[in-house]
Amino acid sequence: MGHAPQRLKRRREFLHVARSGRKWAAPGLVLQVSSRQDPADRAAPEGDIRIGFTVTRKVGGAVVRNRARRRLRAAVERVMPTHAAPGRDYVVIGRGDTLRRPFAALVGDLETALRKLGAWRDAGQDAGGEERDDA
Repeated sequence: MGHAPQRLKRRREFLHVARSGRKWAAPGLVLQVSSRQDPADRAAPEGDIRIGFTVTRKVGGAVVRNRARRRLRAAVERVMPTHAAPGRDYVVIGRGDTLRRPFAALVGDLETALRKLGAWRDAGQDAGGEERDDA
């Protein structure tokens, strides 16, 4: 099982993921993923994941956006530590349906996005993607 991911906080980091990464839009969220290849972006150890959250004003006022971010953080805490591929940066973007979707569906959206973007790691794999023999 993984540990808590680090947070993306600088605008430059978000823009790098948007510019160089891939994205998958699901009903409840958009997930962007980018490999960390630039040494300047390696503030986190190579095997760690970094995650940023954003919700635009189109979704609603500050209270609504904060609630959407909290739901996204809860979904990320459930899925990413064990299933996100290491050494990558992720940006989770809230959408209008982020608050309306049942939480299980939101978690499913995140899992689907990870799989579609090739960033899914089975819990039985080590950081290198090799199967672990726990027997």
